[in-house]
Amino acid sequence: MTTKKSTKRVLGRGLDAILSSPDTDITSKDISGNYVAGAIAELDVDKIDANPFQPRTDFDELMLHELAESIKIQGVIQPVTVRKMGYGHFQLIAGERRLKACKIAGLKTIPSFIRVANDEQMLEMALIENIHRQNLNAIEVAISYKRLMDECDLTQEKLSEKVGKNRTTITNFLRLLKLPPEIQIALRDGSISMGHARALLSVEQEGTQLRLLKLILDENLSVRQVEKLVREMNHSENRKKKRKNPALPEKYIKISSELSHLLDTKVSLKRNNNGTGSIVISFKDDEKLAHVVSVLEKK
Repeated sequence: MTTKKSTKRVLGRGLDAILSSPDTDITSKDISGNYVAGAIAELDVDKIDANPFQPRTDFDELMLHELAESIKIQGVIQPVTVRKMGYGHFQLIAGERRLKACKIAGLKTIPSFIRVANDEQMLEMALIENIHRQNLNAIEVAISYKRLMDECDLTQEKLSEKVGKNRTTITNFLRLLKLPPEIQIALRDGSISMGHARALLSVEQEGTQLRLLKLILDENLSVRQVEKLVREMNHSENRKKKRKNPALPEKYIKISSELSHLLDTKVSLKRNNNGTGSIVISFKDDEKLAHVVSVLEKK
């Protein structure tokens, strides 16, 4: 029990002392009877509002009911995190699955860790807590990384420090957001793995990516099979480009430049490996054409 003497001493040390005081943490209330930041309290589930910054919108109903059954038997093992909004009113920072499951289980209260946070800190804490969930899919992680960078003004280097992940890992996740929506959905739903998705990122054409996705799903291809397919496709494409666009020798580049200067217009010279080729002379109007013809006739 707190004596008058100890009460005065706590008040005299100011707000920081109250927030960290074991006297207040024991009952989760301060000396005036109010819940304080830094305490773990049993809060009314109906007094906790949803987190407007919650990055996760998809909750598996079956898993929620399984968690609710577990909570009925064992209780809530890990408290949710909230911030105080006003008298008897709180807003969730992290732990929406636990809160939803408690409501399904019919619990009236939930153990809650009370923190002080502004909106940006709330978003940051919610996103970081979300990232560290084991059952989060790769697209949800990528979106959370992107939001942290965009909305909390973080560089990849700063982000890697905050979430404790290698910068290369973060880059690989962010690249997934460049994939077509169909591939992102397949990855989100678990139809393909992150290894499949990373292999598809090596393909330039979106149409080819989608054809490969269909092949993966139809043939149940492994990541190694897809990587091999992509390597073969890229090798074949590179060979086609080389055959289609052989490097023009320096002397022919010089000829093209001299003709352009002579005719005062753009001249394109193409030459195949067998020695055949073409010269294309551009003109913008009849007057320019007449000038080109005049120069050629003089020559």
